[in-house]
Amino acid sequence: MTDLTESVESAQQLAVAWRAMVLDRDADADVRDLPGIAVRWADSPFAFWNCITLTEPGAGADLVARRLGEAADIMRAKKNPGFLWLFENLLDDEARAVREAAAERAGLQYAFPGTGMAGDLLPVPDPVHPDLTFVRVRTDEHLRAYADLQSRAYGFPLEAGREGLLGLARWQGDEMYAYLALRDDVPVACAATVEAEGRLFVAFVATDPQWQRRGYGEAVTRKALHEGGLATGLTRATLHATVAGAPVYPRIGFEPNTPIHFYGLKQ
Repeated sequence: MTDLTESVESAQQLAVAWRAMVLDRDADADVRDLPGIAVRWADSPFAFWNCITLTEPGAGADLVARRLGEAADIMRAKKNPGFLWLFENLLDDEARAVREAAAERAGLQYAFPGTGMAGDLLPVPDPVHPDLTFVRVRTDEHLRAYADLQSRAYGFPLEAGREGLLGLARWQGDEMYAYLALRDDVPVACAATVEAEGRLFVAFVATDPQWQRRGYGEAVTRKALHEGGLATGLTRATLHATVAGAPVYPRIGFEPNTPIHFYGLKQ
């Protein structure tokens, strides 16, 4: 694939996977595909369920500025904060050069960076880690532990993570391959995969901060990939990495394809 094709794939994977997961959180969620903008917004206290992204490949500076303004207006109409995901490699060179200024004029502030990644890497072996056992998320207790790991890893209040994930039928069913990594029966890391338009999409990888840098996140990600790949027969996987995760995923076989810039509304 070319760089632009993979960047388009990365943005489309977000739109496809988040559509199903956001509607699982709230059947009345704002899920729209507007000209140049995909809205995936459950208006949840769990900010990851509130997402907007720009979708036009090769967008120029004027178009990007207009779309950022439109996206910010949508975000202002919501009760709960969320993020605009901007896939840098969808922009042309001029738009990339003025990205920060355009976001500032739209009333957006930079939140954190990420990286789109993909790879034709499946199947992967069933992982073994000397410290860990793995359990698939099947119960409310499992899902609460998964939510709490998300909150601790990403700095959300515990209540926000629980509101975001507790009660989600897909997560306890057969469509999501969500796993907890247990150390001495205590959940220390988690990862999930789900089929999205012919790919296995990796999402919501987290490690408890006190147990980071021990390979736990990589091991549980491999477990979610192994089980998801075994069940679906898919060969290609995609994900969106945080700064912490970006050095880990190439060891599994993922390759970077686009920087991602996350923005929230100015406070």
